[in-house]
Amino acid sequence: MAVAAEAAKLRAQGANLVDFGAGEPHFPTPRHIKDAAIAAIDSNFTRYTVVPGIPDVRKAIVQRHACDFGSDYSVDEAIFTTGGKHALFNTIQILVDHGDEVILPVPYWVSFKDIIQYAGGKVVYLETSEAENFRITADAIERAITPRTKAIILNSPSNPAGSVVSAEDLERIVRVAHDRGIFLLLDECYVYLNYAGKPVSGGSFTWAKEHLVILGSLSKTYSMTGWRAGYALASKPVVANLSKLQSQQTSNATSIVQKAAIAAMSGSQQCVTEFRAEFIDLRDYMLKRLREIPGVTCTTPEGAFYVYPNVGAFLGKGGIRTATELGTRLLHEAHVVTVPGEAFGTAEHIRLSYPVTKQNIDEGTQRMKEFLTKLA
Repeated sequence: MAVAAEAAKLRAQGANLVDFGAGEPHFPTPRHIKDAAIAAIDSNFTRYTVVPGIPDVRKAIVQRHACDFGSDYSVDEAIFTTGGKHALFNTIQILVDHGDEVILPVPYWVSFKDIIQYAGGKVVYLETSEAENFRITADAIERAITPRTKAIILNSPSNPAGSVVSAEDLERIVRVAHDRGIFLLLDECYVYLNYAGKPVSGGSFTWAKEHLVILGSLSKTYSMTGWRAGYALASKPVVANLSKLQSQQTSNATSIVQKAAIAAMSGSQQCVTEFRAEFIDLRDYMLKRLREIPGVTCTTPEGAFYVYPNVGAFLGKGGIRTATELGTRLLHEAHVVTVPGEAFGTAEHIRLSYPVTKQNIDEGTQRMKEFLTKLA
């Protein structure tokens, strides 16, 4: 958001920017979803609803997840929230007390760390290896557990690196957490954008429901970022507390968005298939262009819609000491918007979001190449 604000200033001054910063699809929201919201307005469905969402939206959540992943949640084990971040924030607030440890793999999505710390929790960073595609393993998770571990956060596919937890490791992590009474928070924001194989969810391990919280979002799956549509699936006691906390914050999520969400999850999923296919094509194109820049290396993301190139070869050159300084120079001198890796817990990377046109990828990577070549 800070990057977006700085970019907006430059645009206002007339700069022609190539924007690889925004973490959202470039597709319009599908027509049938928009129509459902319009119909809700026209029928005056604009009043308060029950706090966790109308029964039909919670039914759509549990049915969609059960159909796709074999989970077994009831309507009372689902809550509809004002975006996936809202579900995450409230889950951390009700589960994490002062001094509790929360295991967080690195690189991590920017908000995880601050939300944990806001609740008084202690972040236990779990380093991953770039050489292994930032892979998260059950062995590494188990080694990080201490008597004070209250929760583990997994974001798979991940933002920013697009890494995916294998089905085998996921099952082992679920079992370890469940056996030790540790809550496993599964951020499934990009679960349908898994390019390494069939999407998997920890929710399919129904025997561990007591210690699982599934954090879902419609933002990326259905290109609904601005609608703020998210949810959580968990045991009844957890959802009851989420609802209690939400009642003091927003009350219900927007009524017409609930109707749009029902259309998204209950209607045709063809749009999800089409989005996924285009993201794979754009990923491969972006990787090809990045790898034409001498000195830049990049892992192959297995999901989501970001690349996370290593720019360490350019640090210490041209007066640039950090990835943040590099990102700032790219913005102001090359007019390319990126997000520096320090925000995600690493020092030698920048994040590029590739849901843009191929023409933008061509222009943006060419500008980067010209700028970085001058530094070398």
